[in-house]
Amino acid sequence: MKRMKHPLATACLCIAVMFAATGVYATGLTLQDAVAKVERDTHGKVLSAETKHNGKRTIYRIKVLTHDGQVRVIEVPADNT
Repeated sequence: MKRMKHPLATACLCIAVMFAATGVYATGLTLQDAVAKVERDTHGKVLSAETKHNGKRTIYRIKVLTHDGQVRVIEVPADNT
């Protein structure tokens, strides 16, 4: 295997492989996008957020404290744009 001469090309290749391995692509939401969406939609305080994988599907599970004091768990698919 020939060694790459450009470290930037190597870094880009590594990032592309990581995205492909996790199933998160440029057209989908990131965890940060999903958290921001839940904050906007609920006007609540996000308590925790985690990524779940179900086969090739990625779902973000976000726990939020609403204004009326209830804790809700909201699941946002990564392909929800």
